[in-house]
Amino acid sequence: MYNTAFQQQSLKSFSFLVTGGAGFIGSNLVEYLVKYNAGKVRILDNFSTGQRENIIPFLENTANNTIVELLEGDIRDLETCHKACKDMDFVLHQAALGSVPRSIDNPIATNEANITGFLNMLVAAKDANIKRFVYAASSSTYGDSQKLPKKEDEIGKPLSPYALTKYVNELYADVFNRTYGLNTIGLRYFNIFGPRQSPKGAYAAVIPLFAEALLTNTSPKINGDGTQTRDFTFVENAVQANIKAVFAEKTDAVNQIYNVACGERISVNDLFETLREYAQTDLKAIYQESRKGDVQNSLADISKINTLLGYENPIKSREGLKITWEWFKEKGMK
Repeated sequence: MYNTAFQQQSLKSFSFLVTGGAGFIGSNLVEYLVKYNAGKVRILDNFSTGQRENIIPFLENTANNTIVELLEGDIRDLETCHKACKDMDFVLHQAALGSVPRSIDNPIATNEANITGFLNMLVAAKDANIKRFVYAASSSTYGDSQKLPKKEDEIGKPLSPYALTKYVNELYADVFNRTYGLNTIGLRYFNIFGPRQSPKGAYAAVIPLFAEALLTNTSPKINGDGTQTRDFTFVENAVQANIKAVFAEKTDAVNQIYNVACGERISVNDLFETLREYAQTDLKAIYQESRKGDVQNSLADISKINTLLGYENPIKSREGLKITWEWFKEKGMK
């Protein structure tokens, strides 16, 4: 992936901290930064959900000029956050406890990681004079709003503890800009998927679960009737958004919130049908009760990120699914 650079500037003179860098999106960011010769990349991860195998190739890559460091630690510890931000130019903050169901099962753990941890990172970034703090926000912030497509300034009430924590992140980031002058950009991810997304654990996302089921000839489970729609967004689009956010030069582009998506939606049933087509199987899904906190339909308006960040030509869901399926198939055959 990443055959095209998303920035004009050379990355050689810059250092980047990627929190949650061993995770799905974080490791894809690390891959991009290494490929385009960033001066230094520091990964902060506690491996609660991240996988060491995601970053081993970058830590062992001596052929590239990029210095890649691993700091094993937890964002819930302020001292660790200060250590992580030391001598860094930019922060790409991906570390969080994701999943709506997980937050419903354990709201305290979600709060500690996503609010206390986030606040620690803001304080550390401020104290280290970080040039820009780009962080993973979430489309879950739109809550019970029924409006489609979703526009950044029109949100509803949160439907889960996870959604609430992500909204609080946006509020804290705004306060830190107004009070301390810290430059921040929040990226509301819409159902990001792609290589390195784990099918393991009770809170795994739907696409890796489908891929694993198809590879093992096991009927996957679909929550609800499968007619719910999502703006499924390939991970390369999220990487583009992060890099464009780091180097955005327009004054009105900074200290903003942006949707990161494709601007199109497909149903969960259509998603499974597409993967079945790639797998060349007639395997059937098993339908079960809908999950608490889930919305029925989601679709992003991406005009703001197009205009202010120059986000362009996002890889559409079907193309991204093909790439993702091939990755899982190759990985599963090893």
